[in-house]
Amino acid sequence: MSAPIQALAALGHEWSIGSVGSVAGAPLATPGAGASTPAGGASFAGALTNAVQALQNTQATADSAAQQLATGKLTDPTTAVAAVEQAQLAMELASQISNKAVGAIQTIFQTQV
Repeated sequence: MSAPIQALAALGHEWSIGSVGSVAGAPLATPGAGASTPAGGASFAGALTNAVQALQNTQATADSAAQQLATGKLTDPTTAVAAVEQAQLAMELASQISNKAVGAIQTIFQTQV
C-alpha cells in the first residue's frame, strides 16, 4: 500500500467507502441511518493526529534510508529511492489536503449572511 493511501487508511473505517447496495430492488441505506460514533471514541482530531504521525514516520524512514545509502550501509539503492518517493507523495498529499482545507475555511469566512 502506498504512503498516501496508508495516511488515508489511518483515518479509520468511518472514512472508507462502503458498497452502494443491491440493484435488485433492495433498499439503499439512507444518509445518517444507523450512524454511530466511531469505534473507540475516535475523533477528527485523533484521526488527524494519526495521519500526521504516519507522515512523520514516512519522512523518518526516507531520511534513514537516504543516510544509509549515503554511508554505504544500504546496498540496494531502489529501497532508498522507493522510501524517498513514498515520503514525497505523502507530503504532497498532506499539502494538498491542507490547501483544500484552508480554501474551504476562507470560503466560509467570505460568505455573507
